[in-house]
Amino acid sequence: MSNPSIGELARTTGLPVIKRVAGVVTRLVPIPQPVLLVGPGAAQRLARSVGDFGHRRILVVTDAMIVRLKLLAPIVEALAAGGSEVVVFDEVTPDAPIPIVERGLALMRARRCDAVLAVGGGSVMDAAKVIALAAANRKSPRALAGYFRGLHGPVPIYAVPTTAGTGSEVTVAAVISDPEAQRKLVVADTRIVPDMAALDPTLMTGLPPAVTAATGMDALTHAVEAYVSQWATPATDRLALAAVGMIFEHLPQAYAHGDDLHARERMALASTYAGMAFTRANVGNVHAIAHQLGGLYHTPHGLANAIMLPPVLRYSLDATAPRLAALARRIGAAADDDPADDTTLAQRFIDAVQALGDRVGIPRRLDALREADVPRLAAAACSEANFNYPVPRVMTQADAEALLREVLPTADDAKAAPARKRRPSAAAPAAKRRAAAAAPQVRAAAGTRARRAA
Repeated sequence: MSNPSIGELARTTGLPVIKRVAGVVTRLVPIPQPVLLVGPGAAQRLARSVGDFGHRRILVVTDAMIVRLKLLAPIVEALAAGGSEVVVFDEVTPDAPIPIVERGLALMRARRCDAVLAVGGGSVMDAAKVIALAAANRKSPRALAGYFRGLHGPVPIYAVPTTAGTGSEVTVAAVISDPEAQRKLVVADTRIVPDMAALDPTLMTGLPPAVTAATGMDALTHAVEAYVSQWATPATDRLALAAVGMIFEHLPQAYAHGDDLHARERMALASTYAGMAFTRANVGNVHAIAHQLGGLYHTPHGLANAIMLPPVLRYSLDATAPRLAALARRIGAAADDDPADDTTLAQRFIDAVQALGDRVGIPRRLDALREADVPRLAAAACSEANFNYPVPRVMTQADAEALLREVLPTADDAKAAPARKRRPSAAAPAAKRRAAAAAPQVRAAAGTRARRAA
């Protein structure tokens, strides 16, 4: 990659020192954890418990699909049985656009709700968190972007995730989108961690395989980036290691057999563990790039993370080899007495991540990406990562552009696109071949874990 400019050198040498100091400070900041209810029926148990807290009127934030699938009805019934009036806002769409968040906020104010319950995926939970914080501070959602922009804490927040990926039910951040500026905004405040969350696998059995794959790889990205972060702690390491192991073991099963409650519950827990880990240790370059792809192309966040994770891991290899080697051991890609050096083991882990993505149908390239957009996407990613995240290797503009070009569609991809549109199954044989090629690596990791357990 090309030589960095003087300004880039200043950023790459000075900012890491500043961020290491900030990391020491963040370790002292108390981060609340929600009461967690886990298992089939947990959502109704949470709703019944919320009734004991004496809320007069609860705003339930969700999306239209949750309502159509009738997943919301039992939860609303349980809330009503507890004595609370329920107001449903079901307009949330992917990326939680600011205009929609503002409509939810207006409804909450008009109906004078005194608590918020989120039932849905990451966008729903993030929208609910921002609505709750904005209502308490009489501010617009846009004015809350940044760190601790609210004087007051939010009204009580409760969360029922219906996907296993974002970990928003335990995090201090909420991501909303600004459609006009074509970018994503982060609202960060330790007080927006929900008071209680339910991990109910019965709400996740109907997820399409593609959503299961993207959200599962999203959780993997959270765990891996937390583990290689300069702000990692022994506590976040334990959570990240657990999450990585659980995802490698259970994501293929949840993807192939969506009605497997055990696999769904384990993936939900893995997502939560990963969320706890990155809430303290933060994320990195993968997220910095993924946020730009989501802002410009509306690429689902989990999918953007999943596509970018292998290239960024390869880019960061020299700076993260010992840590990635530990992850290789955790997933069973190496025995404890394996004589291979850290770099070799780290490469095995990266290969296993790529193989897992192939197995669950994650594409290696982003069809929406355009060469003309690469420079501005790279500049925005560098700005976000270099000034916010404790990354193991700081990206220059040239670095970020090279990473984006790794996932740029090729001429062959463009030729294949019309055939895929005409015949949705046309790409299936290739996907199956990639999955078949990847399966031995993932099975080998699982086999090693099984032998250890025996």
